[in-house]
Amino acid sequence: MSQTALTIPQPGPPGEGITPSCGGALRRPILWGITAMLGWFVLYRNLAPLSRWFTYDLLKFETGKQLGAAVEFFVFEVPKVLLLLTLVVFGVGVVRSFFTPERTRRLLAGRREFAGNLLAALLGVVTPFCSCSAVPLFIGFVTTGVPLGVTFSFLIAAPMVNEIALVLLFGLFGWKVAALYFATGLGIALSAGWVIGRLKMERFVEDWVYQMPTHSATEDVAPTWPARIRYGREAVQDILKRVWLFVLLGIAVGAGIHGYVPENFMASIMGKEAWWSVPLAVLLGVPMYSNAAGIIPIVQALLGKGAALGTVLAFMMSVIALSLPEAVILRKVLKLRLILVFFGVVALGIMLVGFLFNWLL
Repeated sequence: MSQTALTIPQPGPPGEGITPSCGGALRRPILWGITAMLGWFVLYRNLAPLSRWFTYDLLKFETGKQLGAAVEFFVFEVPKVLLLLTLVVFGVGVVRSFFTPERTRRLLAGRREFAGNLLAALLGVVTPFCSCSAVPLFIGFVTTGVPLGVTFSFLIAAPMVNEIALVLLFGLFGWKVAALYFATGLGIALSAGWVIGRLKMERFVEDWVYQMPTHSATEDVAPTWPARIRYGREAVQDILKRVWLFVLLGIAVGAGIHGYVPENFMASIMGKEAWWSVPLAVLLGVPMYSNAAGIIPIVQALLGKGAALGTVLAFMMSVIALSLPEAVILRKVLKLRLILVFFGVVALGIMLVGFLFNWLL
C-alpha cells in the first residue's frame, strides 16, 4: 500500500519519561508546543504574500507568464504542504502511541459482520500500519479469530483513509472535500470487507497461515505523556525524512500543470462528460505507487484545470489504496483469486465513488 510507514518506538519500562519533577517534565513540552504553534500559524498565514514576493520581486519573474505562475505555485505549495504535514503527523504520532498490533488484534477478535467491519475500518484510519505490515498483521488477525471480511476492512481503510491526505485535503480544499474523502473511503473499506466476508473465501488463504501457532496476548505498557509527546516529535522527523522528495516531485508536477496546461484542458479528458475518465483514472492510478503527500498537489492542479472532482478523487484513491507492490506482498498469504477479488471489489467501489460525485456535483 502507498501509505508511508510510521515507526512507533516500543514503550520502555513503566517509569520511563518520569523525572523527579513530573510537572516540570510536562511543562517544558507544553511551552515548546505553544511557541511552535504560534510560529506555525504566523508563517502559514503569510505564505501567499511571501511566495509572491519571492517569485516576482526577488527572482524578478514577469507576472502573468506561464513560468512565473509555475514558480509561484511551487514556492507557495512546498512550505504549505510541509507545514500541514508537520502539524498532522505530530498529532497522529501522539494518537498512535495508544495503539499496538496486539491491542488492535484484541479489539477486533470475535467481532462479526457489520459491527466488526465498521470498527476495523475506523481502527485502520488511526493505526500506524501499511503494506510493510500487511503480511504479519494479516496472519495475526486470522490466527486470533478475526473474520476474513473484518480483516480486509482494516487492510483497505489503513491506506485509503490516509490521515495525511485527509489533513492536506482540508487545508487545500476545505472541510467539505475532506469529509467527502473520509466518508467515501470509509464506506469503500466497510462495504468491500463485508462483500469479501459474505463470499466465504477463507479457502483462498494460503494453508500455512491457518497452521501458524497462536500466541497469548501480552499486557501493553502504557507510555507516559512525555513519552507520547516524544513519539510525536519522532514521527515528524521520520515521516518528513521519508516523504520530502515525494512532496517536491508531486508539487513540481502540479506546478507544471498549473503553469503550462491550458485552462479547461483537463475537462476534456477528466471531465464529467467523458464517461470513461473514471475507470481510466483508476487504471492509471494503480501502477503509480505514490503516497498522499506526493499526489495531493497533483490533485489540486488537476482540479484547477477543469478536471471533475469525482474523477480526481477516483484517481487519488486508486494511487493511495491499490498498488502492484501491495499485490506482491499479499501474495505471500493469499491465493491469486482472492487477491483479484480484493483488487476488483475495491476498484469497483472507487469507480462508483467517482461516478457518484461527478453526477452529484
